[in-house]
Amino acid sequence: MVIARGLGVDATLALAERAWDAGVALVEVPIQTAADVAALTALAERAAERGLAVGAGTVVEADQVALARDAGATFTVSPGCDDDVVTASLDAGLPTLPGVATATDVHRARRHGLRWLKAFPASVLGPEWPRALHGPFPDARFVATGGITAENALAFLEGGARAVAVGSGLAGERALGALAALGGAEVR
Repeated sequence: MVIARGLGVDATLALAERAWDAGVALVEVPIQTAADVAALTALAERAAERGLAVGAGTVVEADQVALARDAGATFTVSPGCDDDVVTASLDAGLPTLPGVATATDVHRARRHGLRWLKAFPASVLGPEWPRALHGPFPDARFVATGGITAENALAFLEGGARAVAVGSGLAGERALGALAALGGAEVR
């Protein structure tokens, strides 16, 4: 997944088009400002033309869920596992990817019926963290997020993450292609 943080409408659309053309299907737009919501709205319209999903990220308050839904988001992403945000997302019919960093966080997310979880901040947790949490939670599916780059993404996939999400690590023209190439790898 590609994270388009604070880029504005035009740069968000350009990054998403490059990601989609490279084979990366999911794009997240963190919604921290009105400009971010405008970028999400424009991206959701473009994604709908391709039949693709777009997420609203950095959803930290339950009232942001309606904003995300109204902007066209088809899922939400949060840095933590806030019960109110999770409930609001599910009540709005939006799948949600809450951030987890501890076994307690994973357990809380599972009580909501969630299995896909954002391992955050992945660079601090380390590449082996997902595999360690698979012991007590074998059905958890982790998306490593935070500090992921083209250089370390494979280590996280080999360490048990099912996917990676990359934002600032996309600097450089070859980074997106290198990450997209990992999408074809069957790493467990």
